[in-house]
Amino acid sequence: MIPVTTFKDRQVALFGLGGSGLATAQALVAGGAQVFAWDDNPDSIAKAQAAGINTADLRSLAWSQMAALVLSPGVPLTHPKPHWSVDLARAAGVEIIGDVELFVRERRAYAPDCPFIAITGTNGKSTTTALIAHILRSSGRDTQLGGNIGTAILTLDPPADGRFYVVECSSYQIDLAPTLNPTAGILLNLTPDHLDRHGTMQHYADVKERLVAGSRTAVVGIDDSYSALIADRVERTGVVIKRISKQAPVVEGIYADGSRIFEAVDGKTTLFSDLDGIQTLKGSHNAQNAAAAIAACLAVGVPADEIRQGLRSFPGLKHRMQPVGQREQVVFVNDSKATNAEAAAPALSSYERIYWIAGGLPKEGGIASLAPLFPRIVKAYLIGEAAPAFAVTLGEATAYEISGTLEMALAHAAADAKADPHPSAVMLSPACASFDQFKNFEVRGDAFVSLVAALDGITMLVETGKGN
Repeated sequence: MIPVTTFKDRQVALFGLGGSGLATAQALVAGGAQVFAWDDNPDSIAKAQAAGINTADLRSLAWSQMAALVLSPGVPLTHPKPHWSVDLARAAGVEIIGDVELFVRERRAYAPDCPFIAITGTNGKSTTTALIAHILRSSGRDTQLGGNIGTAILTLDPPADGRFYVVECSSYQIDLAPTLNPTAGILLNLTPDHLDRHGTMQHYADVKERLVAGSRTAVVGIDDSYSALIADRVERTGVVIKRISKQAPVVEGIYADGSRIFEAVDGKTTLFSDLDGIQTLKGSHNAQNAAAAIAACLAVGVPADEIRQGLRSFPGLKHRMQPVGQREQVVFVNDSKATNAEAAAPALSSYERIYWIAGGLPKEGGIASLAPLFPRIVKAYLIGEAAPAFAVTLGEATAYEISGTLEMALAHAAADAKADPHPSAVMLSPACASFDQFKNFEVRGDAFVSLVAALDGITMLVETGKGN
């Protein structure tokens, strides 16, 4: 835990007592703050009380005595309308911040020079975050991984010289971190997302821009117009900019040409690495993720050879285009996190011959947008509630069967792939939510891994039954 000592002996209001909110409350208490915590969910309040956190309805507080409102990132700050706790804090002139801002202040107070890499973007940020942490850890560095990737940032070890932090940041977290100042800040890309919480695409982009604007070195993907303009604006403020691209060369930064990654310094280009043969970094989207990771690691002083070694040994992000087993020429890929068509597209575009397990609880739009990728699918094995609708969409474009269950789908797909003389992939990339048959996508992915492990002649690439 990181005790939040920067609010020692001060009164702090806190709203939102989910996982990260409860961790934040405990970190504030550990640092000596007097916390008044609340939530709209009575069960969350009860859990906080059981953990020894002082709870109080924030509507009854003397707000003039509060040093800050610490807001959980899931609570609306601006859109569709501010939460009532936000209105109370603003009326009293009380600053509103989140857990990432608390971390930033602790780092500034105790170890301002410890390397801190922050990652944001609409797509790819979790893979990039995990890849950077792997490169650092595999080179023997003390590495702390957290943030939006699933580990509350204030549960990490306290800032110390030589300790590296790799933090995934959502737009909600950035919005609550006004003094965010990474050593290296990454903005991968921007496409419309979370507009219910940001109102407009421009406001969403403005929030994301804050992460790189406060960085010592800003790593910015320039393959979309919003991010390209951000790179230009931030560069004019004097921040060091490293542009990344999966589409075209750059003058200063890292870019991909197929699987080959090039480094450009002062317009001079050299081959940095070739991702060909690295199963966990297949596809142009992963070339962009790798380019960002390389640029950030170079910015914090990691030698090029250590970065290359880390790329080659990257095990992949659990449930995201993750190779989990191999049988002769067939690789088994767990892409359970692909819960809609857009999320399934990167995996489908990364393999030439696919035995595709798809279906579950359908999302709006189905799989029609994936039609350009249907020629890559040798056969589809459809499961769950979406199976009949997916069968209609596939029509005569590719062979399919309605398997019903994941167990039946894998058995048939594995048998068909084994009989195929060509290299292929048996891939779970459902393009659906899991809730008709599984508690969540993690449980679905773990079930797939366990079923793969039970097949004859399989060499497992991950720990059996855990998917990682």
